[in-house]
Amino acid sequence: MKVRDLDLSYSPVNAEHAQLGLPPLENAVTHAGDPGHPVLRVAMWSVVGLLMALSIALASRLFSQPAGHTSGFQLIGAAVASHEFWAAVVVGLLAQTVDGALGMAYGITSTSFLMATGSSPVVASASVHIAEVFTTGVSGIAHLKLGNVDRKLFTRLLVPGMLGACTGAWVLSSIDGKAIKPFISAYLLLMGLYVISKIFRKIKPRGGEPRHVAKLGLFGGFVDAVGGGGWGPIVTTTLVGTGNDPRTTIGSVNLAEFFLTFISAGVFALLVGDQSPWTTVAGLVLGGLFAAPIAALLTKRLHTKALLALVGTTIVLVSAFNIYRSLA
Repeated sequence: MKVRDLDLSYSPVNAEHAQLGLPPLENAVTHAGDPGHPVLRVAMWSVVGLLMALSIALASRLFSQPAGHTSGFQLIGAAVASHEFWAAVVVGLLAQTVDGALGMAYGITSTSFLMATGSSPVVASASVHIAEVFTTGVSGIAHLKLGNVDRKLFTRLLVPGMLGACTGAWVLSSIDGKAIKPFISAYLLLMGLYVISKIFRKIKPRGGEPRHVAKLGLFGGFVDAVGGGGWGPIVTTTLVGTGNDPRTTIGSVNLAEFFLTFISAGVFALLVGDQSPWTTVAGLVLGGLFAAPIAALLTKRLHTKALLALVGTTIVLVSAFNIYRSLA
């Protein structure tokens, strides 16, 4: 799950996370208070409204089938009986475990494994983004309520991130899946190497406002949509890694992530055509529900550097396998 309630007190794990530019672990702390600025109020109620509208639309689509068509319960039964669904359950469990332990890398982990199980790049990315809409929405609201959102940083990321995500989703949906699969796998391999590289980085805090935020948001949104993930590893770790305040950076980036995830999921839903991602989406969501205890155990048993090495190496190996298979 996404980081919601940040433990900002000193601990060996949090100190190690700070050195590596990773989010603090999730724990109960108090940053009470409603979002005070009108922009943040509008953002919060927009998230609530969009989540409610999406939930109603999905339920209506599932259970309001025309006469003579397959019923909603029959569709659910067929999905549960499929290999695609259970493969997505396993992927969702793995990806949410990684995200819960590190606070990032859900997208790149799940997309790498979905492509390894046979999903096309567009179905993999579409499934990941649709599944993430709900988790990023809840995460964004929680960060707002806890006072973790910097209005200026959020607004500087929002529009460029949405433009980048929309463009990336359109590009990925417009290109033949077999032709682009080696390039997406290569991107994911590089992201795996980037995760490994964080083991060796030392962060020097600095003051002042973050620079080049709009460019970072545009690039992060684009590669997140095209590659199925990367917003957190690129945007959050770049901003935190250059010394910006972890609490407000993580909160602002997570809130912006909901809107770019929502718009890229909408573009994918319109453009994927016959390549329906809904069975995969259901599997990802179900698998993710059981990830929290495993993530907690990994965090307790393994050092953060060991987790980074394990996750990064796994992504590199799976992506290399995907490249080999697509070029064979």
